Amino acid sequence: MAEEFPVVGLDSSARDAVELLASRRLPGLIVVDSKNEPYTVLPASQVVRFLVPSYVQDDPSLARVIDEPLADQVADKLANVTVRQLLPSEPAELPVVNHDDTVIEVAAIMARLRCPLVAVMKDKDIVGAITASRLLELVVAPH
Repeated sequence: MAEEFPVVGLDSSARDAVELLASRRLPGLIVVDSKNEPYTVLPASQVVRFLVPSYVQDDPSLARVIDEPLADQVADKLANVTVRQLLPSEPAELPVVNHDDTVIEVAAIMARLRCPLVAVMKDKDIVGAITASRLLELVVAPH
């Protein structure tokens, strides 16, 4: 089930991480610590949350007053920012599964954590990831 998947470090450039998310249309990225061990998953939705000003999140009707030239500068918020700064202040439970877990075990972790992907581990190594779309593909495939 696991597929090769990119990882980024906590201190990696946020801009580079977002470009990777965008160019590969990924639902998120696996974030590793300085020991190259899984730390968390950075969902693309968390990046969007970082980019949208909090006052607009609180009152979406304010988005109408932001003109396009200003909206085009949203990505400028990523300058000199690390992946660590994109993450919530409280780390979420690490979405990892074992390489031999069943589809239902993987689905249970994704559902409980509301995470679009999980890191797949064999011993202490990341061997890939399973995205929600890949999991659903397996579920609906004829047996």
